[in-house]
Amino acid sequence: MTAIIALPLLYFAAGIAGAVIPGKHADLAPGTDVLIGLARAPIHYDFLLPMSPELRSRYGFAEAAGVPVHAPQAEWLLVGWGSEAFYTSAGSYSDMKPAAVWTAITGDKAVLHLDVAGDVSGVAGISYFTLSEAQYQALLRSLDGDFQRDQTGAPLPLAAHFNDHDAFFAAKGDFSLLYPCNAWVGETLRAAGVPFGIWTPTPQAVELALGWHNG
Repeated sequence: MTAIIALPLLYFAAGIAGAVIPGKHADLAPGTDVLIGLARAPIHYDFLLPMSPELRSRYGFAEAAGVPVHAPQAEWLLVGWGSEAFYTSAGSYSDMKPAAVWTAITGDKAVLHLDVAGDVSGVAGISYFTLSEAQYQALLRSLDGDFQRDQTGAPLPLAAHFNDHDAFFAAKGDFSLLYPCNAWVGETLRAAGVPFGIWTPTPQAVELALGWHNG
């Protein structure tokens, strides 16, 4: 029983340490060209990217899967990554299924989740920060590289949906306890030249790393 209690505490503590220890990041100058956000979901973070003509064009493929990226009221694109079995079935804590949780714990294929949002100025749980144009383009390239693609180069949509304006896509890599969705957030930010912790497996670790390394 003691071990059962101790293991989650050790995992959480390791995440706190990993958030403080700086990870290697791309050598890109910071700037204030683009405002992006990290949106807190029940158990992970999504990237919140400002809609622009470039972004609408870049993610135009998602229209066919049900994500209205060209809709005028779509002001932000949400991008997340996670376990296929768990992420596609658990929109909230109440949706958690034991089989999906077990699959995620023991290792699973990864998926990317796309969704759109309108005015989020009154939404709690969003951490905003700025990137230089070079950092933002590096972030977009990193996200592009996470999609699995068919022979034509198109991302591969999945059948799962949470609502009528989102979609899931097959992703490269595997989800595990050592590389969960929040660790992916940190890796993606470091690829964009953002100082961040070396390992951020929990939402709390992401929050600490963002504040610790970026003010």
